[in-house]
Amino acid sequence: MTGKLAEKLPVTMSSLLNQLPDNLYPEEIPSALNLFSGSSDSVAHYNQMATGFRLRSGSPRNRLFPKLWRETLRGSMESCSSECQTPEGLEEQTKRLQKDMKKSTDADLAMSKSAVKISLDLLSNPLCEQDQDFLNMVTALDTAMKRMDAFNQEKVNQIQKTVIEPLKKFGSVFPSLNMAVKRREQALQDYRRLQAKVEKYEEKEKTGPVLAKLHQAREELRPVREDFEAKNKQLLDEMPRFYGSRLDYFQPSFESLIRAQVVYFSEMHKIFGDLTQQLDQPGHSDEQRERENEAKLSELRALSIVADD
Repeated sequence: MTGKLAEKLPVTMSSLLNQLPDNLYPEEIPSALNLFSGSSDSVAHYNQMATGFRLRSGSPRNRLFPKLWRETLRGSMESCSSECQTPEGLEEQTKRLQKDMKKSTDADLAMSKSAVKISLDLLSNPLCEQDQDFLNMVTALDTAMKRMDAFNQEKVNQIQKTVIEPLKKFGSVFPSLNMAVKRREQALQDYRRLQAKVEKYEEKEKTGPVLAKLHQAREELRPVREDFEAKNKQLLDEMPRFYGSRLDYFQPSFESLIRAQVVYFSEMHKIFGDLTQQLDQPGHSDEQRERENEAKLSELRALSIVADD
């Protein structure tokens, strides 16, 4: 997926709902570590981390267990371990964003539904049967609130389809990613345990039995080391690509979100502009309306039944 997909997003609310391509986002997200194309900056960063894992030349012992290799290994392992924990932060941020978007759409729907209920309650008021002008005003308000609710529902549906659901799909990759990190950590522990065993025999006096045990320990270490290096290299190679492609994945979602909001609020401007023209009294300024309301309120306050004791 690339940011160019955003250019395919419709520009009207109806087309957002009716013409949005079904394949904008895949139904199934591939394996977490083979998901994205790489970012040169982040690859360089991880390649720098990986320099400590290259074998040195020299004697057979130094080629397999050089002191510099062991020291660099420990430092690079800790560095990689720290970096590999960052998916937890990204996973938490993704969950939080998905949760906040759901709260936002729920609040939007609650707002428009409440507005419709208010207009319906006003229509059922007996005053509407007694005053035709008031009935006309409330009817216009009710029509506007129902139009607002309809556009709001379209907006929420669009956000659900192009923002919330892609966030949910993106979050589904983290279990596999976290499992890869855990497997690498387990391989690291096995590697350290067997390497310590080799180093223990290397420090002992070189007798026949000790040399035999050292040879056996080295043979046990070799496949474990290769397994760790393979798992570690996979994370070093693929984690930067995972992080580097977040923007390409989410950019269409956020552009769709912005367009949906623009369409919605443009329609709201038209709806309430029309409503204002229906309700406005020609030639009345805001100051005049405020003075009239204050005068009517003063008359109400002058009634004995509402007078202060």
